[in-house]
Amino acid sequence: MMEWLIGEIFDKYNYWISIVLMLIGFYAMIAKDNLIKKIIGLNIFQTAIFLFYISLGDITGGTEPIVIEGHNVLYVNPLPHVLILTAIVVGVATTAVALALVIRMYEAYGTIEESEIIEKEREAGM
Repeated sequence: MMEWLIGEIFDKYNYWISIVLMLIGFYAMIAKDNLIKKIIGLNIFQTAIFLFYISLGDITGGTEPIVIEGHNVLYVNPLPHVLILTAIVVGVATTAVALALVIRMYEAYGTIEESEIIEKEREAGM
């Protein structure tokens, strides 16, 4: 029983790695005050999602989705890979926009610490 459980856990190591990466990225986005660290956390979280979707698309014993007449084989679904290519492009664009916004915030407030920006906004509003 115990060997079976350990085997099941290690057989799906890529899912465990994606969960750990998600937790690290989520922690960085929530707990860190520095905006650059939040962006890095977002990128780590995105990478975990990419790994998860690519892992879902893999089939043990599957082959490339090239149809050969007369052969009955198990094919790997190419759709998750295509979707992840699009998601990578969107992730890079999101990172670029976020970094541009951080630069503008630094020019306006003189800091990239979220708590200091909020404090300066409160002072300016009063």
